[in-house]
Amino acid sequence: MLAVESSARGAASPTFGRYQVILVALLSLNFGILFFDRNALSFVMPFVKPDLGLNNTQVGLTSSALSLAWALSALFIGARADRSGRRKGYLVAATVAFSLCSFATGLANSFFMLVGSRLLMGLADGGIAPISQSITALAVPPERRGVAMGVMQNFGSNLLGSFAAPVLLVGFAAAYGWHKAFYLAGVPGLISAFLLWRFIREPEPMAHAAAVETPQLHRRLREIFGHRNMPLCALIAVLLVSYLVICWTFTPLYLTKVRGFAPREMSWLMGTLGISATVGSFAVSGLSDRIGRRPVLIAASFLGLILPLGALYYSGSVWILATLFFFGWALNGTFPLFMGTIPSESVSRIHMTTAIALVMGAGEVFGGVLSPALAGWAADVAGLAAPLWIMMGLCTASGLLALALKETAPALESTRP
Repeated sequence: MLAVESSARGAASPTFGRYQVILVALLSLNFGILFFDRNALSFVMPFVKPDLGLNNTQVGLTSSALSLAWALSALFIGARADRSGRRKGYLVAATVAFSLCSFATGLANSFFMLVGSRLLMGLADGGIAPISQSITALAVPPERRGVAMGVMQNFGSNLLGSFAAPVLLVGFAAAYGWHKAFYLAGVPGLISAFLLWRFIREPEPMAHAAAVETPQLHRRLREIFGHRNMPLCALIAVLLVSYLVICWTFTPLYLTKVRGFAPREMSWLMGTLGISATVGSFAVSGLSDRIGRRPVLIAASFLGLILPLGALYYSGSVWILATLFFFGWALNGTFPLFMGTIPSESVSRIHMTTAIALVMGAGEVFGGVLSPALAGWAADVAGLAAPLWIMMGLCTASGLLALALKETAPALESTRP
């Protein structure tokens, strides 16, 4: 049945034309603005921490709060989108909401206000990624699905959220204060919401499927997790979301407090991650269309060891350290694969958004919520190097789990066991 649905899904997909380019570009831009807002707190944390008197555990809890709300929102909104077929409305409303939440973060003057604003932002953000990925998967032909979903999730998010955010926000916070940096972060989302409302069309195949069949949640979960790749992708998401959130939360502090880099130098080193992932949105995902999802995920997971090792032990040129960060962050290029592409190619069409939301939700709850708090506790007990050691264990475990994945790339369909 899955093979028939997969073929039908591919047959129903239009050729890759002007609308598909506009679609992927707008969804990628929107996700980039979202990550600009989401990552803003991590990059200005060297200013926020002393101003609000936070300890490392509280720093971790600010990330945990957003991740918990993100996960719950992703699952609820993703399931609602599968049943209703009205993805565009959910997407536009969520985009407006997360922009307003960025302004709320700028108003925080205590730890509890800061956590509250991050909870609200997580609730607003959560549904955007699974809805955007399911729209992309349905609109793009199978042979270009990997690179399209990679660009959608990684290009804008890393160009804006991982490169532009540290470079712009750290300088802005140093000049005008960290509160005002969040006001700067909130405006572009309102513009993006208008562009989505104006130019994005509702994907008809998904709307039709939702109208024909709306099974109960427990039946959908049983169907989704009946595919071997789904629990594996969920576990990999837990590990690599943990790696990602710990890196964003504690690497800026380690570089400034332990290694002695100035905030401006730190911002450019962290910005290197954005350049790496922007390139990876084409290179890593595109390579998976050619040689398969599984080998790319295995190799990139082990490359993730390079970044924490460089941060801990390399003491030479800052340019070489930036190069180590660049190659180590190739791991980030796999996120669209295990969060979007592999789930969308493993389950039936009517469960696509829910499946993607479940993987993202698992990563956010067990990775994004628990890991920064635990890493913060470890940093308070053993020093700021502890989170970097945790990162090394996480990416190693991910590479080992990826060995068990079943290949889903359409180009390699004839070689599947």
